[in-house]
Amino acid sequence: MTVTTRSRLPGRMTLTNQLLESLGQAIVSGEFDGEKFPSEAEISKRHRTSRSVTREAVKMLTAKGMISTRPRSGIVTQPQERWSLLDPDVLRWMLERKFSYELLRHFTEMRLGLETAAAALAAKYATPQTLRGIEIGLERMVAAGRGDGDHLAADIAFHVAILEATENPFYLQLDEFIHTALKFSIRLTNRIKGSPSIPAHRRVFDAIKSGDAEKASSAMAQIITEALALISAAERKDRKSKRPARSR
Repeated sequence: MTVTTRSRLPGRMTLTNQLLESLGQAIVSGEFDGEKFPSEAEISKRHRTSRSVTREAVKMLTAKGMISTRPRSGIVTQPQERWSLLDPDVLRWMLERKFSYELLRHFTEMRLGLETAAAALAAKYATPQTLRGIEIGLERMVAAGRGDGDHLAADIAFHVAILEATENPFYLQLDEFIHTALKFSIRLTNRIKGSPSIPAHRRVFDAIKSGDAEKASSAMAQIITEALALISAAERKDRKSKRPARSR
């Protein structure tokens, strides 16, 4: 399962990545639902790409669990259950093209276990350098609160820095996945309640700095639990708004 794919800015994308983006977004949007997925030759013709570029993009989509290639059937789209949700590209496409509060809630529930443990590990293993990385993230949040900087980018930097402070290679490989999903999660929760709570994040940093793993985990849990409550409330409101009106 691929978890280290980096986000690609449009201006920096290769032809292969441009094709990957186009096909990946089309699959998530349901463009090929009930239709036969085009062959490599058809893809090359439709997108005006070389066979080598097309072949590489198809390989990447296969690695992400979104398609499979079969000798007689050709390229076949896979059900969503087989997609690699830990792949940043797949998650981003789903949140951009097929947004659901349920998906965001599931991610936040995972954060509750993942990031609370990461905060505890950071309290045990953070080096002066990685501790400084967390502090910089907090300083950026404070600056953003004064109107100097972006709240979203600062908040994400804080959380990703904690993953790096764990000194755990498995957490380190999740940084882009967490970065991708937090863009959507924090943007939603900030829209509901305003800018993030700096005191709450400072409590996490202070606990990590003092080496108190239990307090660091608890402080992180409070932040994510609040976010989960906001997302769940938004999900219920959205579900209620879509209910058909009862006939009188």
